[in-house]
Amino acid sequence: MARTVSSLVLVGVACGGLMACGEGQAARAPVTPPSGAQYLGVETRLLDANTVSFLVRMDGARSRADVVAYARCAAAQYALIRGYSFAQHVRTNVTRRGTVLEADGGFVISADLPLGLRNMDAEVIVDDCREQGIPTV
Repeated sequence: MARTVSSLVLVGVACGGLMACGEGQAARAPVTPPSGAQYLGVETRLLDANTVSFLVRMDGARSRADVVAYARCAAAQYALIRGYSFAQHVRTNVTRRGTVLEADGGFVISADLPLGLRNMDAEVIVDDCREQGIPTV
């Protein structure tokens, strides 16, 4: 339990997880998936040894935050699959095609906590994604 609590504090302080924030922005509450939303899959693109892009598509998203949360969930699970503990959010570009929102999120995965404000403890994020019903890789 202590690891989970300290990890949640780390995620909250570092503005990672499903909260959206950056330098000078306040953290927002975790995203709850909209009812009836369809998660249309994840395409993973390895850019180099530790830099990965995730293209996710979602129909029925209420806003950008829903599809960004989906990309973060995919990144966290991918980090765990590769044997890493952390992912660092670099950027996410969101586009709309009809009713489908697409997010192209770039992340750096690492075994050790990287420097920066957009770090995610992968294990904590994946657990949170499962609780919220957001699919992972």
